[in-house]
Amino acid sequence: MGLRGPKPKRRGEIVWSPELAYAVGLIATDGNLSGQGRVFSLTSKDIPQLKTFLKCIGRPDIRIAEKRGTFRQTISHVQIGDVVMYQFLISIGLMPNKTKRLGALRIPDTYFFDFLRGHHDGDGSFYSYFDPRWPSSFMYYLAFISASPTHIAWIRENLERLLGVRGHVTTQKNSWYLSLDAK
Repeated sequence: MGLRGPKPKRRGEIVWSPELAYAVGLIATDGNLSGQGRVFSLTSKDIPQLKTFLKCIGRPDIRIAEKRGTFRQTISHVQIGDVVMYQFLISIGLMPNKTKRLGALRIPDTYFFDFLRGHHDGDGSFYSYFDPRWPSSFMYYLAFISASPTHIAWIRENLERLLGVRGHVTTQKNSWYLSLDAK
C-alpha cells in the first residue's frame, strides 16, 4: 500500500546523514513501526513535511495517502515497507507502540541536532509571554513534547552534555514538556 512505481531495492547498511537524522526525529514523534517487522509510517497534516520526509529517506516515490484520524478528521500519511530501514530503526531504539515507552535513541552526536529539528517539527512548539519576574521582559521558549518521560529526560541530558543547556521539564495531560529559555 502507498507505493507508486517499482520499489527500489535497498542494499547494504543505512548510513547516517543530516537528512536521515531529521527523518528519524519525525518518526520518533509522529511515526509508527508495525509489529510485522517491515513496515513503518508517518502521519502528518503537513503534506510538504511528508514530502520532505520521503526525500530524506530516499523514497520520494511513495504515495501520500489520506486516512481518518481522531474525531473523524482526514489526515495524510505515508506507509513504507522496507525491512532494512525497519531493522535500522529498531537498532537505534525505536519500536512498535513506542508512545509511552520510548527512551534513549542511538543518534550520533554529529547528527543529534538534525534529529532534534525533526523531533521539534513533529512534536515541538515555540511560545512566548511576559514573565512577571522581570517587568517589561518578553520571554521566548522552545519546547519538545513526548508522552515518554524517559525520552524527554534523554533529550534533556543530551542538550546539557552538548550545549550546557538544561531546560525545565513539566507534565500536562499525559505529556512531558522540555522547555528551553531562548536567551
